[in-house]
Amino acid sequence: MTHPAVHPETPHVAVASACVLGEGPVWDHRSNILFWVDIKNPGVWRYRPETKEHFRVDAPERIGFIALTPDEDVVVAGFKSGLARFNLKTGAVEPLVSPDKDKPSNRINDGHVGPDGAIYFGTMDDEEANASGAFWRWDGKELTQFHSGIVVTNGPAFSHDGKRIYATDTTGQTIYTLDAGEGAIGEPRPFTRFEQSWGHPDGMAVDAEGYVWVCHWGASRITRFAPDGSVERTVSVPTAQVTKCAFGGPDLTTLYITTAAIGRDPHIDVMAGHLFKVETGGIRGLKTNIFEG
Repeated sequence: MTHPAVHPETPHVAVASACVLGEGPVWDHRSNILFWVDIKNPGVWRYRPETKEHFRVDAPERIGFIALTPDEDVVVAGFKSGLARFNLKTGAVEPLVSPDKDKPSNRINDGHVGPDGAIYFGTMDDEEANASGAFWRWDGKELTQFHSGIVVTNGPAFSHDGKRIYATDTTGQTIYTLDAGEGAIGEPRPFTRFEQSWGHPDGMAVDAEGYVWVCHWGASRITRFAPDGSVERTVSVPTAQVTKCAFGGPDLTTLYITTAAIGRDPHIDVMAGHLFKVETGGIRGLKTNIFEG
């Protein structure tokens, strides 16, 4: 990464959530609420920027991401045991599908709803030791796997035109791209590889111009990559373990950023685990898709 442009604004704390492993920010444009999860202190957070109100709902097990449904109080949760409907008001859980019944050490990590309405997500070894992770697609009826043999998965995310999927092999320092269309997913090919000094590629978001914003675990920043894989800019984040970002706000020009406190000295990395936000300078994100399956 040779002298890239630096974003003119520095993210600031939106919610001092002190998550052990904050992840999965999702903007609900219907209610103007941001959701995110804490994987290892399992819970779902909600934040309304207009009033600065925020609160947390405990989850019954480790939770990697949530997907919005037509009922604003019910999400599809990526629990360790599988996908399930999770009622944030009552705490009721309705199991849906389990991708790794034969791999008890695995859990679901990152995921989101694609432009076709299906849920795309990754599984990984919870101990981060074995290459037992894979990427999956679930449309409410059929579960299919499309990339495997990975220790820690992140993403997947779709390009702005829905023609490509970005999928991250975090421990392998590589983000792959796969062609998508007509229900078929192509073979993975490298989109970009992280240098050792960049930390590890973690969660990501795609903007309306087709650029990919990738969070750096262990390197205190986000990089905005052009569709050809070149670096357009970096965004400095005042904590080390940057996990995922999402566009929100009424015009989708606020970038919300989750971080992690796991393994960090709270006296040194004092903002670890908090939710951050920064204005993008007019760069718009994409509206969150709703899972109706």
